[in-house]
Amino acid sequence: MSQSLVDDPAEAALGLARPVAAGPEPDPGRRVDVRRLLRFVVRRPGLLLSVIVLVLVVLASFWPDLFTSQDPLKGVPSLNFRGPSGSHWFGTDELGRDVFSRVVHGAQLSLKATLIAVLVAFVVGGLLGVVAGFVGRWVDDVLMRFVDVLLSIPALFMSLALVTALGYGTVKVAVAVGIASVAAFARVARAEVLRVRQAVFVEASRASGARWYSVLGRHVLPNATGPVIVLATLDFGSSILAVSALSFLGYGAPPPAPEWGTLISDGRNYLANAWWLTALPGLAIAATVLATNRIARALDGEWSRQR
Repeated sequence: MSQSLVDDPAEAALGLARPVAAGPEPDPGRRVDVRRLLRFVVRRPGLLLSVIVLVLVVLASFWPDLFTSQDPLKGVPSLNFRGPSGSHWFGTDELGRDVFSRVVHGAQLSLKATLIAVLVAFVVGGLLGVVAGFVGRWVDDVLMRFVDVLLSIPALFMSLALVTALGYGTVKVAVAVGIASVAAFARVARAEVLRVRQAVFVEASRASGARWYSVLGRHVLPNATGPVIVLATLDFGSSILAVSALSFLGYGAPPPAPEWGTLISDGRNYLANAWWLTALPGLAIAATVLATNRIARALDGEWSRQR
């Protein structure tokens, strides 16, 4: 006997019989979104190039052996100051070390510090903004005055002060850069929470007796995180510059660690006869920063307008 076509006999008597579905319908929405995203990227050569650059940097950070098999710390003194060539794409430094392998392995240190900095700014700043915007009243006033104080101090100066207090090292530099970026995340998160908190569906949820944590978790946070994520993408490039600047000044990992800022700092003494020691690592930093900024601009404006 086949399965009944109705869920309830009373409904059958009223002529409300519904056929039982044979199985879950395929959801074409996700497939269409992926296709739209691919078309969106492919139709913009600059954005496509930015995505490729960022993917290569991420791969170099986690799997540097995919790009080079040379030891970044081992040099051959007889091969020092060799210009870019087929055997040494970025040339060699004063100790005969391959600069390309040092740039590739340095991406791991620099990207690690950048990710920690963005994560610190995202979590701490986002938490301050959410609390200030959702609770309001005197809590909002106190937190925002604290954020105003942070905004009044230039980010690089604050990073220098913090890393001087914390000490030298990649992680400490990352924490200092992250704390210096907290204020921007707090401002954006607060503004988005205030916007969403006044929406009709949030008021309806409150009127229906939902708890505050339910309103916050189910309605406010999911609808307020978009601009904060875009800011995190944009801050990624700024954090790379800040981490490289502090490493350039000598606050990063101690030598011979091949951080990007340290590579530029070491090569500035040989600009007259070995321009590639500073120009090519600087080009890697510039390409990564420009790629992240282009992706952030696409997410913030172009993709949002097309959705």
